[in-house]
Amino acid sequence: MLTDAAIRKAKPKAKAYKLADGGGLFLLVTPTGGKWWRFKYRRPVTRKENLLAFGTYPETSLADARAKREEAKRLLQNGIDPGQQRKAEKLAGAERAANSFEAVAREWLAKQSWVPGYLVKVTAWFEKDVFPWIGARPVADLTAPEFLAVVQRVEQRGAIESAHRILQNCGQVMRYACATGRATSNPIPNLRGSLTAAPEKHHAAITDPAAIGALMRAIEGYKGCLVTRCALRLAPLLFVRPGELRNAEWAEIDLEACEWRIPAEKMKMREPHLVPLCRQAVDILRELHPLTGRGRYVFPGGRGGDRPLSSNAVLAALRRMGYAKDEMTGHGFRAIARTVLDEVLGFRPDFIEHQLAHAVRDANGRAYNRTSYLPQRREMMQAWADYLDSLREAEAGKVVPFKRSA
Repeated sequence: MLTDAAIRKAKPKAKAYKLADGGGLFLLVTPTGGKWWRFKYRRPVTRKENLLAFGTYPETSLADARAKREEAKRLLQNGIDPGQQRKAEKLAGAERAANSFEAVAREWLAKQSWVPGYLVKVTAWFEKDVFPWIGARPVADLTAPEFLAVVQRVEQRGAIESAHRILQNCGQVMRYACATGRATSNPIPNLRGSLTAAPEKHHAAITDPAAIGALMRAIEGYKGCLVTRCALRLAPLLFVRPGELRNAEWAEIDLEACEWRIPAEKMKMREPHLVPLCRQAVDILRELHPLTGRGRYVFPGGRGGDRPLSSNAVLAALRRMGYAKDEMTGHGFRAIARTVLDEVLGFRPDFIEHQLAHAVRDANGRAYNRTSYLPQRREMMQAWADYLDSLREAEAGKVVPFKRSA
């Protein structure tokens, strides 16, 4: 029988040698000074001799090595090969890791065709708020209370909307796990109503005609650089999403046809979008073209033409003009157009929604393509630009009702 003292005193020799402890357990001392625990046994049925590694000394103590020997002998008494049992456990562990929530979630994320910024945002939510708690758990074993505990941590720090978004994303991962055979049920629907209701969120926007006129005059008088000034002037005319505007490329714009064709990969809904260009928008782009037309971006950033304008450029311009964040945002131009085109100018809501690049479907549930109602949308975009001009040119407090041409 070995002792710790004897093991510590064991010195390396020219050839490896063994120190037996009994019951098949021995310590192999190598010429380099390594001390390796080994267990010698005969396999059930075949009776072939085999060795099982139990680790190294002192990381695996004498007591630990003896405990592993006794466990191996217990398996042998039941007709189980401890070497094969270890391989099976290793494979099970690898399968468990492959089917962990984190592994499945990352596989699901890799299949999404979102705009890069949103993908980064959702990935960060998972890495910060989900994976540390349940990432290592097998998807098939996860329960509704576990997911609830995850999102309640987010809720408790006041991020109510993020908690709802994270729960929604977790549900999408679980649906993917079910579809790929790694889970049999999705517990997320059982959590409906379990979180504090998210407050309704609106992008700050001005909808009073007199105030819109004042905004248009402030934009017209903006004294910043030409690139930012043109982006600011186009924002209310085109009412695209701020990211779509700043990432506009000259190759997408046909000034002769008065069209801007945005490719699907730049759109939130991942569908190509066509923006009819009103006369005023074409004039602004023609003014800008001599400055940036030789480069890729219509609105290049200040540090060279290889990147578009900063995501905060239009927002910062609004702040410099005196508009607070609770009064107006870059996204607010969309809210202005949506409200006024419907309630003041009387255009059909489906024309407006289609121009906003929202998910619009026909009576048969089919998505409209980018050229749907193009003549009507051209008319709408020109009427909108003319209306904004009329508001800008009107005296404060004397807004004349706009009349659409027949």
